[in-house]
Amino acid sequence: DREEAILTDNQARDNVTHAALALDENEKFLALKVRTKANLGAYYATDRLAFPAITHIGVLSGPYTTGVIHDEIILQLTNTNQTAPYRGAGRPEAAYVLERMVELAAQKLGTNSRDLRRKNLIPNSSLPYNTGFMYTYDSGEFEENMDICLKESDYDGFEERRKASSNNGKLRGIGLSNTIELAQGQPTESASINIKRNGHVEIVAGTKDFGQGHSTVYKQMVYSKLGIDTDKMVFKDGDTEDLSFGHGSFGSRSMFMGGSALFNAANQIIEKGKEIAAHVLEAALGDINFENGEFTIVGTDKSLTIEEIAELANNTENLPEGMETGLFETGIYEASAPTFPNGCHVCELEIDKETGQIELLRYTIVDDVGRVINPLTLKGQIHGGVVQGLGQVFLEDLIYDPNDGQMLTGSFMDYAMPRASDFCLFDVTSNEVPTTTNPVGAKGGGECGTVGSVAAAMNAILDALSVLNIKHLDLPATPQKIWEAINVSNQSQNF
Repeated sequence: DREEAILTDNQARDNVTHAALALDENEKFLALKVRTKANLGAYYATDRLAFPAITHIGVLSGPYTTGVIHDEIILQLTNTNQTAPYRGAGRPEAAYVLERMVELAAQKLGTNSRDLRRKNLIPNSSLPYNTGFMYTYDSGEFEENMDICLKESDYDGFEERRKASSNNGKLRGIGLSNTIELAQGQPTESASINIKRNGHVEIVAGTKDFGQGHSTVYKQMVYSKLGIDTDKMVFKDGDTEDLSFGHGSFGSRSMFMGGSALFNAANQIIEKGKEIAAHVLEAALGDINFENGEFTIVGTDKSLTIEEIAELANNTENLPEGMETGLFETGIYEASAPTFPNGCHVCELEIDKETGQIELLRYTIVDDVGRVINPLTLKGQIHGGVVQGLGQVFLEDLIYDPNDGQMLTGSFMDYAMPRASDFCLFDVTSNEVPTTTNPVGAKGGGECGTVGSVAAAMNAILDALSVLNIKHLDLPATPQKIWEAINVSNQSQNF
């Protein structure tokens, strides 16, 4: 039942935050002070309910060189249903606070927020960079991300477009957001590769595909490592009969954790294949080279394909003494450090002064998720993440009757779920800077779209409304809230 689900399912992002940002005479960030009251709902059933509020602590530094950060979090129980991790899980909240503070600081200083950001971004030469606030960023090109995003969005041409909108009676705004997030999850993951004697491959992952496209990406990884056609591969996950150990998919961990486990399994397959090839070809192990699916004695034309090795591996007579039959390996990956996907978002929109209705005109993203295995599936992840963030800004809200606490948005007739018609086309560019903390070089792409979009969209809304001296709106910025703010501003000006 839809109403029952909305009434009882976990919700998210119900915070009230007060913050202050200190700058020196050169407009460099000195300190950030944040105090957040986080609603956990009516009861505290599990520690995961507090995870978003706690996780946002470590990424409040953003991609900037902020000297000192003080963060106070107050967890509160209320009459609502539970709040819990939702795409981003604390990182969008942190990015929102920081990027809104940057905008407000720029307004107070009378400077362009783009230039203020540039002055405070962590330079490439300072990486790896210890934030002093829990984490060390190992890699990234933060200024390059912003430069690409500004160019792709035609940021410099915005004022002309604003004038054109104004001539048509519309308010046009542009919003910028530089973001970085933490991807971590459980620190251990597994994956296995089994090459059958007929050359067909079975891949089993400890992560779980529920729309991310793991089957495509993991097959692609095995092809690039072992040189076996993907049409010979079968992908499995979520079955303990095939793989007894696995932590699943959450926290943008699948590619850097599951992918690294698969990477290790493929390397183990190669090493075992080299031993078999050396034994069969009567060569020294060090003289065997593997490339493009073939094991070759260096400097000769003697070789065996990986399919031939798989067939030989099923007969003990073809194997070195003591080696198990089959070409099957399970890779385990234990993370030594988290990864830090990052990027830049620019949102451009128009507001109808008569109705408060928003029209999204342009949305530009530059992402650094480390090594990109499959650009198409990554863009799908980015698009989905951006839409969830924009839904939070423009529409989505659970409303309770203030008198009796009854939910008023218990169906999709009342709860404003975003639709494709609410959005424009998204322009996504990847700036690949491989991480140094895992063998794949991947940082994770599942949540960065959401992390950056919330702040960018709200910055765009308030930029459009700045001509009316409107400096703040609570999320979500619905047409009604915008219309009311415009009318209050008009009445104040008329008075």
